Amino acid sequence: MSLDTAAVKPMERLSAALAQDMDQVNLLIRDRMASEHAPRIPEISAHLIEAGGKRLRPMLTLAAARMCGYEGPHHVHLAATVEFIHTATLLHDDVVDESNKRRGRPTANLLWDNKSSVLVGDYLFARSFQLMIETGSLRVLDILANASATIAEGEVLQLTAAQSLKTDEAIYLKIVRGKTAALFSAATEVGGVIAGAPEEHVTALFTYGDALGIAFQIVDDLLDYGGATADTGKNIGDDFRERKLTLPVIKAVAKADANERAFWVRVIEKGKQDEGDLEHALELLAKHDAMASARADAMEWVTKAKDALAPLPPSDLRDLLIDLADYVVSRIS
Repeated sequence: MSLDTAAVKPMERLSAALAQDMDQVNLLIRDRMASEHAPRIPEISAHLIEAGGKRLRPMLTLAAARMCGYEGPHHVHLAATVEFIHTATLLHDDVVDESNKRRGRPTANLLWDNKSSVLVGDYLFARSFQLMIETGSLRVLDILANASATIAEGEVLQLTAAQSLKTDEAIYLKIVRGKTAALFSAATEVGGVIAGAPEEHVTALFTYGDALGIAFQIVDDLLDYGGATADTGKNIGDDFRERKLTLPVIKAVAKADANERAFWVRVIEKGKQDEGDLEHALELLAKHDAMASARADAMEWVTKAKDALAPLPPSDLRDLLIDLADYVVSRIS
């Protein structure tokens, strides 16, 4: 599952194209995650924000704004906003999931405690809203506030649905649109809005972000059952151990016979997992071609993402965003 040189190039080229803007974003992030009275806030924030993440979501905002001809300063504020929202959700997710590893490092809740992680996440959410307001755009505030609510809805839906074999692909898509794609689509949409782009272009950017986010999450779910730990930054089988009914498992359950369904009921719904159960789960995924089917779904969403950019004028950044969509699925090639 390692990334070859060709696969890495789109991220590297996008990062290089946006380097000056990203420098400003990083400076703003460091400034706004500071706290005069609670030094634990920048400690925990920095642990995650500076842990080697690729800053994909803020780069999408910068790229969208620049692609639409924006020359002002507020795309930097919006990119920082998107990163703060993303970081806040990760801090909260790790507490909910009782995770101990994120981006290859111990999680904040493991190094500090759950209370600190939740409260610092809340602080970053508050900072993100301050940054939104500084743009002076009510529409931007509306988009990002709605995205924040949608993310929370997606996470709550996952709590109630992820351990039920009644969860089908339609419910899975609702979860993914909430917890992952909502921030991708908001990130690209606000870039177009702040640039004053035509509505057709703003809609195109939203659709691109939505489809890219869905493909990204499907790939992430696939990697949990087949990626190298160094590539994913987490332990293989974490979703299985956490009893998350992700797309590959949903597809296998849909084709399961009585004995296989009994296995899934035991390990997912009842949470009774024994030695060798992960290996058996992998055998069932292979038996029903669940991984290949999920990968095909991811490819379809990538195609939708690339097609969505058609109304936008040709540019190097548009080409980079198209290449970026291909890069997302290259992680499971």
